[in-house]
Amino acid sequence: MKVVVLGAGLMGKEVARDLVENENVEKVFLADINLDVVNAFAEHLKSEKLEAVQLNAQNDDELRACMAKGDVCVNALFYEFNEKVAKTAIEVGVHSVDLGGHIGEVTDRILELDEKAKEKKVTIIPDLGVAPGMINILAGYGASKLDSVESMKLYVGGIPTKPIAPLNYTRVFSLEGVLDHYTEPSKVILGGKLTEVDSLSGVEPVYFDQFGVMEAFYTSGGTSTLIKTFPNVKTLEYKTIRYQGHAEKFKLLVDLGFIDKENKVQLNNNEVKVRDVVREALKKKLDQGDQQDALLLRGIISGEKKGEQVTYEYETIIIRKSDDYMTAMARATACTISVVAVMVGSGVITDRGVFTPETIVPGQEYIEQMAKRGVMIKETKHRSAIVKW
Repeated sequence: MKVVVLGAGLMGKEVARDLVENENVEKVFLADINLDVVNAFAEHLKSEKLEAVQLNAQNDDELRACMAKGDVCVNALFYEFNEKVAKTAIEVGVHSVDLGGHIGEVTDRILELDEKAKEKKVTIIPDLGVAPGMINILAGYGASKLDSVESMKLYVGGIPTKPIAPLNYTRVFSLEGVLDHYTEPSKVILGGKLTEVDSLSGVEPVYFDQFGVMEAFYTSGGTSTLIKTFPNVKTLEYKTIRYQGHAEKFKLLVDLGFIDKENKVQLNNNEVKVRDVVREALKKKLDQGDQQDALLLRGIISGEKKGEQVTYEYETIIIRKSDDYMTAMARATACTISVVAVMVGSGVITDRGVFTPETIVPGQEYIEQMAKRGVMIKETKHRSAIVKW
């Protein structure tokens, strides 16, 4: 199997690192507009499987030629490219997976390509990061064990192991993406009805071993395709995990309009976007060097099974070790999309078309493959008889 990885940012590099170590993969093409970055990584990795490719993803001809080199394409570019890459994958006849594009209904537009993908006999799976991605796979796996699903409560957060005031947060992926998650509304199902709630609202305490009591609050994008896959549940909500007090501080920035994309001011006769200034200032404040980070994840899926009320709970705590080359967030994200890419390319996943992670990725095998990469996902089952009056 040959795999093309688009983008040599942090995630792209770690996906390539995982793929070259897989016995099912014979070649990995790592493509980026900056060939020096790819070559430097290739020199560091020293794998004969890895080949550097220069690519301007804005150029349609270059993109087609690059993607045609592989059997499977892993799209690790910024999510604005996701729809274009999916369409190109169908055009050249290769399978494709991406890290997510839930902001602006990008993933919805990719799902509309289902019939075209079937015609070309390719498999497209978007949203294969952590949230959406890992959490979707686990939610779908838990749901598959139930006769009917009543509730899905999902919690995910990437945090520093040693918080530094005042925000107690460090960048573990694109800060622009974080600001999108904090400002766009969150789609949830409450009381059996699909609704939108403000991001940074709904703050509640959550407890994790080694970290104690954290806070969780609504953010956009986390429910992603789950609200369409499970439209009949009574409750479906996604919340981001942070240290206590984080939501209140960012809510102030939102209320002041500091991270509104449309807020502009005149400065020295130049029009300046306030969000751009705040984002760059925050980058400096949130850049805490090579500090250890952690990923906390919990999915609680409840419903009925053979006359009993059953709950499946999935939890993982990934803490970056001092000598680890990968952040905890990068490990969870890169390994998730790499594992699924190999499932598609090696024939574990054989259905053709466009699929959401929760409907196509085999949960048990996913958990086993992640364990081989040091990501231990614990499953706990609770059950009680259903009492009917």
